[in-house]
Parts: sequence; C-alpha cells; structure tokens
Amino acid sequence: MTSQDSTSGKKRLIGLFPELLGVGGVQEAGRQTAAALREIVDRHGWLSSFFGLNDRPGEQVIFTGDHHIPFRGFGRAKVPFVLSAIRHARKDASIVLASHPNLALPAAWMKTTSPRLRTIVMSHGIEVWKPLPWVRRRALLLADFVLAPSHDTLKKLIHVQSIPKEKVRLLPWPLSPSFLRLADAPLGLPLPPGFPQGRIILTVGRWAASERYKGVDDLIRAVAQLGAPFPRVHLVAVGGGNDIPRLRKLAYDLGVADRAWFISNLSTEEIAACYARADVFALPSSGEGFGLVFLEAMAFAKPLVGAACGGTMDLVKDGINGLLVPPGDARRLVQALGQLLSDESLCAKLGQRGAEIVRENFRFDIFEAQLEKILGDCRLAFGKAKTGEALKTGKE
Repeated sequence: MTSQDSTSGKKRLIGLFPELLGVGGVQEAGRQTAAALREIVDRHGWLSSFFGLNDRPGEQVIFTGDHHIPFRGFGRAKVPFVLSAIRHARKDASIVLASHPNLALPAAWMKTTSPRLRTIVMSHGIEVWKPLPWVRRRALLLADFVLAPSHDTLKKLIHVQSIPKEKVRLLPWPLSPSFLRLADAPLGLPLPPGFPQGRIILTVGRWAASERYKGVDDLIRAVAQLGAPFPRVHLVAVGGGNDIPRLRKLAYDLGVADRAWFISNLSTEEIAACYARADVFALPSSGEGFGLVFLEAMAFAKPLVGAACGGTMDLVKDGINGLLVPPGDARRLVQALGQLLSDESLCAKLGQRGAEIVRENFRFDIFEAQLEKILGDCRLAFGKAKTGEALKTGKE
C-alpha cells in the first residue's frame, strides 16, 4: 500500500479507481490522478491508500512518468474492495476521491461510517449524459464535489444528474509528461512492423462494439471516397477491441481492405511513432467526454478532425488547431479530411497551434495545482477551515 496503518494522527487520502493498469482514456486519467494525488499528499505529509477494483489482486505498482505508485488491486471482487475502503476510511481519513461515477456508491458508504469524511467523485463523459439509476444518482448527489473533464460533461452533471451547481468543478485531464517528452524528441521512435507508406489518417481508441459512436465506420467510408484524389491515403486505427472483425469486413466490402489498417498491442513508443508519422489525426466521435488522444496528437503538432459535440469541442477549435464537422455527417467529414490532405501549409499552421495549446494548457503541473485547490476547497467549503488550512500548510 502507499501507506500502512498508523497511529501518528496524520490525515489520510483514499483513492478509489476502476482500473489503474488497463488501457484506455479512463485508465490513463486515473493514473495521472493517482500521480498528482501522490505528489500532493507527500508534500503535505499525509498518508494515502489507493485501490483498483478491476486490477489483478494484491499489492501492485504503477509507473507513470517519474512516479512510482503502490496500490492494491481487487480482481473485480466488489465486496472486499468496499470493505477494505471502509476500513481505511475509519483510520483518520479526511478525503476519498472516487475516480469514476460507478464508485460514488462505495464512497457514500464510506461516508456513513466516517461522517467527517469528504468525498469527491470524478466523472468522464458519456456515463453521466443520461440519468443514472436512482441509487447511483443519489450516491453522486451525496458527494461533496463532482468533477468534470469538459464543459459539456459539467453541464450534463447539472442538468441531467441534477447535481447542484456549487458542487461541480471543471478539471480537464492532462497529457502525461512522459508522452510529452516523446513528442519533444520524435526522431528514432520505432514504427510498428508493416506500417503503411503514403499519406496517413490516424485514429486511436478502443474499437469495441459498445463504442461504435467513435466513428471508425465513417473514417473507413471516407477513405473509400478519398481514394480517387488521394490514391496513397491510408487509415491507421491504433487500438484493440471486439469490433475489429466487423470493421475489417466493412473495409473489405468497400474495397479498401488494403488501405484500412488495424494495429494493436503497441508499446507507448510505437504509439508515439504512429502520431509522429501521421498527416492528420481524426476521431469523429459523437460520445467523447474529453478525448486524451486529441492531446497526444496535438503534442506531435498534428491537425485534428473531430465531431462538433461533447468534450471534443473543448479540445478541437475549428480553424485554430483542427476542423470540426457535424456528428454523423459523412460528407463534411470527407471534405475536412480532403482539405487537410491537400493543404500542407494549413496542416502545419493548425498543428503548430495545437502543439502550443497542449503545452500551455494541459500540462501535468497545471492539473496537479487545480486538483490540489479542489482538495483544499473541499475541506474549506463545508466548515472545516482549520483542516482546510492544514492542507495548504502541511500542518495540523
């Protein structure tokens, strides 16, 4: 564990995560959150305990950037996960941060056994865009603060989940410092074997049947239409998922099986190399709560194409660092991709501005400072001025 049992009187922060070792945007956001929390509690002399519900059971460690973070995994065993969290909440715990709305319920149970405990729940996007079941929604309402990575998700929390406005905070996800270092030194990054030659439209995600809203179907159709003016254009879809066989068949049926590539099980360096080699990054998703992959593409100075909805609009600024198209509009998607593929100066301009934006606004240190302020506000906002000041000074 990050900290063992202690009678020192130090305060304890508990982090509840769905999964810290997995692949995906939610998992990466969890790792960056854990890294920021670790730095914050170490700076203030607090104790901390991190739990991963779906990670393999037992003591585990994640390495993210310069951070070495111990935690306990529970192998999807919900009862031991909750009981362990409750037990730790009784040991002078001050704040629990649940990094997904599905974990708001365990956080609420922890609060019933430790009434002075303050709870923060992170949301991500599509999971709060429709009314939650009553029990989960009530647990979310019981949180002291609820965090949103984008303005769109923030509005959904207020208007769809009925979270009071004063409880909601905006906290955009950061780009991993280690990934940013790869973008700053792209020469020599290893491309995956068999990576195609020619013009590259890159997309990165999890290609699951439950997440067809990401728009890979539309990208395959776009490549088929772009074949005449751009015969050497290829779509490279990085990521795994159970929908890949269907997507491969679609590419075959449209006659572009040789120009639609699905590549999975890549190292971080190989993924970075794919960004470096791409001409355009596109993810016309209608269900993004944020979209860390846009930040990754921006770090490599790539022009973006995204759907004008959801959290994408916080990251893709039309005519500034990319082009926005109406969600589901195949014709406009083809036009946007064609415009970028035929205009190198526009690509360079949009890509350069994106590279500047990600380094100005989405650095890890900015995220950490914003999260630290939220932790302090959580203590102060509910009549705990003394301990709130203790968070800022590191003293009790």
